[in-house]
Amino acid sequence: MAGFTTGDGSFYLIIRANKLNEIPRIDIGFSIAQHSRDMLLLQKFVTFFNCGRIKKDSRHDVHYFVVTNVKDITNKIIPFFKKYYTKGVKSLNFVDWCEGAEIIRSKAHLSDEGVEQIRNIQSRMNSKRSEFNG
Repeated sequence: MAGFTTGDGSFYLIIRANKLNEIPRIDIGFSIAQHSRDMLLLQKFVTFFNCGRIKKDSRHDVHYFVVTNVKDITNKIIPFFKKYYTKGVKSLNFVDWCEGAEIIRSKAHLSDEGVEQIRNIQSRMNSKRSEFNG
């Protein structure tokens, strides 16, 4: 599982404008992409973690195993990857993502300060990560 994640996985935080109030909505997620011919494998990920769902990419012949429920992320995904590490840059993204998950779990993301913390974490993750900011 850690190998699939290192190659085709993503730990992400998304900040969305919220029309109901001034505090943006924060989404957290974990996904693994696979070609649509590997649907059985993705279904096994759902069984393995006992959470998540399969989502189709409408633009490509790709499906994703996706987990967005904070309790599942906190209780299943994070403990798994703390025990079975990803490699390379993905491991750095995981550390940042865990920091974001803790902010969300504690409900601190519902404040301006918490949103700013998430924004700072997000700014150094995934495609924004460079060799210079580690």
